[in-house]
Amino acid sequence: MDKALGFEPFDAKIHDRNGFICNEPSLTRFIQEQARKEQESRTCSIFVLTDGTTIVGYYTLSNTTVQLEGLPTNHSKRLPKYPNVPATLLGRLAVNQAFMAQGYGRDLLLDALKRAYSVSLEVASWAIVVDALHEKAAGFYSRYGFVALEGQPMRLFLPMATIGQLF
Repeated sequence: MDKALGFEPFDAKIHDRNGFICNEPSLTRFIQEQARKEQESRTCSIFVLTDGTTIVGYYTLSNTTVQLEGLPTNHSKRLPKYPNVPATLLGRLAVNQAFMAQGYGRDLLLDALKRAYSVSLEVASWAIVVDALHEKAAGFYSRYGFVALEGQPMRLFLPMATIGQLF
């Protein structure tokens, strides 16, 4: 990779999907086989960390809701008593195995948080939510302040108010 890395929206015509291989097969399969269709259907937005063609990593964002009753009391008591609260779903986050253990997972997460927070200033979103695939992934998100929903240890959230303090 000669060029500097940067974040940009995924483009199936430009970015080398077949060169992306992740340690998690479902994340490899997504970018290689599903990403183009899902982006075109607007079910998620995909952002890549790239040098222009090589995908170092990617993440997806979409809208979701969180059930108010699943939030810890210290969070839910401050919210309107609607059954669901608007949120942003960080649906997938993956690093190409050729670039593992170089801090790119953190870089992808921080870009996703910054992007989600920025959008939340115009389209309401109380938190960013992630469904961790396994305990190791849940631990990764926990290190950045994500908290599990009650009774759902693999579904974690981080309030936008907390993200706003980072940026």
